[in-house]
Amino acid sequence: MGQVDGKVAVVTGGASGIGAASCQTLAREGARVVVADIDAARGGEVVNAIKSAGGEAEFLPLDVTDEANWQNFAAEVDRRHGRLDILFSNAGIGIGAPSIVDMSLAEWRRQTAINLDGVFLSVKYCLPLMRRSGGGSIIVTSSIAGLRGSPVLAGYCATKGGVRLFSKAVAMECAARGDGVRVNSIHPGIIDTPIWEKDLASGRNAPLDVAEMGRLGAPLGRVGTAQDIANTVLFLASDASSYITGAEFVIDGGITGGTVPRSGPLAARTAND
Repeated sequence: MGQVDGKVAVVTGGASGIGAASCQTLAREGARVVVADIDAARGGEVVNAIKSAGGEAEFLPLDVTDEANWQNFAAEVDRRHGRLDILFSNAGIGIGAPSIVDMSLAEWRRQTAINLDGVFLSVKYCLPLMRRSGGGSIIVTSSIAGLRGSPVLAGYCATKGGVRLFSKAVAMECAARGDGVRVNSIHPGIIDTPIWEKDLASGRNAPLDVAEMGRLGAPLGRVGTAQDIANTVLFLASDASSYITGAEFVIDGGITGGTVPRSGPLAARTAND
């Protein structure tokens, strides 16, 4: 307990999925958490859950694509807390298309605005506050789709590959300045979150069975959970990772590591499911 005691953390996309789990984990470990999202109702639920567990949290509405909103948001965090130690730039969507030729320019731009522009704006307006605070940790959500290509997800891959290298570049800038800010990206694999229902399933004839995808696709034989990702976020937010910057953390149950033959309990379970 107390791995991030006294630190102030901002989590974008904090109302659900990986963001919500990370908010609760950071708060449990002592951070004062600012839950940032466009979904005020669910964001409020996350705040209430944190407070019920004895943590500190507040909700601030945020559209990550709106620069003026970001300016006001960062100013409000500064006014309320006077510092910022942790930025988890997590908000994102995924838009699938049967083929890249079927994706509209409007869909391409919407996805880019949230996944790529949103990360840029988060760093642009939060980094100065972190520098004035004497340093901190920026964590950016990419994906294994930012490490390799995926059919029907070309646009998504483009944004996630973009934030991967953006994170490395900002990490090098901060290191060169000696400002005490570290920047790393995380790359989830098949994780059981609402993105599969709301976004990545679009354009498909049948609903996605995320649990089955995890059982069959991940060498560890199961779908990942939001808490699996939140555990890595906590590590990168804490001083335990003080010598890590410009790195990428893959949390995918072994998917990008290779393939394994199914044997023993995994083979039997797959055959029976």
